[in-house]
Amino acid sequence: MLSRWNWLLARLTRQLWFRATLVGLIGVAAAVVAVVADRFLPDSWTFEIGADAVDGILTILASSMLAVTTFSLTTLTGALGEATSNASPRATRLLMQDRVTQNVLSSFVGAFLFSIVGLVVLQAQAYGATGRAVLFIATIGVIALVVVSLLRWIDHLIRLGRVDETAARVEQVARRALTDRRAAPGMGGKIRRPGQPLPTTARPVMAREIGYVLHVDMQKIEKAAASADRRVDLAILPGSFVHPGAPLAWVDGAPDEALADCIHAACAVSSSRDFDQDPRFGLLVLAEIGSRALSPGINDPGTAIDMIARITALVALWSEDVPQDDVRYPHVHVPQIKTGDLFEDAFSAIARDGAGVIEVQVRLQKALAALMGMGDAAFRDAARVQAALAFEHARHGLALESEVERLRALIPEAAAVDTTGP
Repeated sequence: MLSRWNWLLARLTRQLWFRATLVGLIGVAAAVVAVVADRFLPDSWTFEIGADAVDGILTILASSMLAVTTFSLTTLTGALGEATSNASPRATRLLMQDRVTQNVLSSFVGAFLFSIVGLVVLQAQAYGATGRAVLFIATIGVIALVVVSLLRWIDHLIRLGRVDETAARVEQVARRALTDRRAAPGMGGKIRRPGQPLPTTARPVMAREIGYVLHVDMQKIEKAAASADRRVDLAILPGSFVHPGAPLAWVDGAPDEALADCIHAACAVSSSRDFDQDPRFGLLVLAEIGSRALSPGINDPGTAIDMIARITALVALWSEDVPQDDVRYPHVHVPQIKTGDLFEDAFSAIARDGAGVIEVQVRLQKALAALMGMGDAAFRDAARVQAALAFEHARHGLALESEVERLRALIPEAAAVDTTGP
């Protein structure tokens, strides 16, 4: 688990304004550095170039970059709107964090600021002969960067905002979160197994905010718990919803205000969930994309079937053997994600909203049947429960009895807990 500051830094560097500001400052610095070139570069670097030639190139660059940046931002806004309407509003933050988009827009902003500052300094006649030569070389470099960025942007715009591209991005971050959590199910702390009782002397540390837990700074909690020689049992995981009546953790022993304050400071709470350390959220968003595709306004069962395939591949990761967890925070005990909750996030929405679509229900039963052959007993049981629930939805949603019987034949006997009735 990342420390609080590393996590905040990682979130900051993914913001569009951060990268655009950084590249813009580099562009301004490149234009200003040419002013002092006369002092540090030898005369052999100087070649004859008129101020008017550089002025004309910078003017063209400034005007074109302003237009291209405005057009690009308009296109990005349209892509975000399309992703919101056809995929999921929760997925739009991934488009805003897209590195290609950020690099391209930052390059345009940097080129615009470089040309504007270069024009101002050039009109002030602050450049000598060597400075104009350096500015000319830098301008050629900026033009080459802009051309490469434009080519990348043209190729990227074809896919930006499409449902399949958006789903692929969600699948990528969900896969990373699932893999990371499967590799470290205790997030560096000791695992508290389901049903394992808390110490009889444990006292709750109640939440003070309302929202979703985004990040837990395990290192901070371990340091405070080790200092107080206390055991801390977390009651939450990233993605948990908390409120003042819900415990964040249980501390063994008498109340310790310093340790309680540390636990509150270590748990970042926000009004919305995040993909980074919340494996269930990625599955939930993929299920939402599939569910939205089944709405009457879109009516796209093919996208729902595609989401089932993506979700099945991700859930299968959870069936893999758990490695020996590296316990770096021995004073902190961490609950595990319930496999049943993972399956519910992944399949329940599509099963409900696709109840009357036989193609979706057939694919769903086949996917769950495949998952029933994987993992441990809890994993297989969770797949059986979802298969039975999906059939119940379909039994009431399908118009033809022949379709119900066709679906019934696909359900493994172990999953057919109760498929009779009206």
